[in-house]
Amino acid sequence: MQIRKATADDFSAIQELIAQFPDKLMQDHLPEAENFFIAIDDDPSTGSGQVIGCCALEVYSKRLAEIRSLAVLPAHQGQGIASELVEACLAEAKEKSVYEVLSVTGALSFFEKKGFSTFNNEKYALLKILG
Repeated sequence: MQIRKATADDFSAIQELIAQFPDKLMQDHLPEAENFFIAIDDDPSTGSGQVIGCCALEVYSKRLAEIRSLAVLPAHQGQGIASELVEACLAEAKEKSVYEVLSVTGALSFFEKKGFSTFNNEKYALLKILG
């Protein structure tokens, strides 16, 4: 398995992967392909070249970026792929001198293990959907 930056040519595979998680991931308004890192299966016996994971870093300013659209195919979960994708995003955020990185997630314990925590000990992020 290898992790690399996505290109425009990878975007349809990213969309197909994210579409497998309709109840967990926002399907509309995805970041641009260039904001994604992808995990590629390089094992010839399992379909070499297949996108098996993705994660995007959306930079809003020097102060704030968001890790989003993290997905790994079910058959490849539990192998550390999500961790590697998040680490790639965090490394890019550091490279771009971003001060804070957030994630809106249902996988709280996963992100806590990566050093994420609530802001000023807040317990909830509140969301209002307009329209």
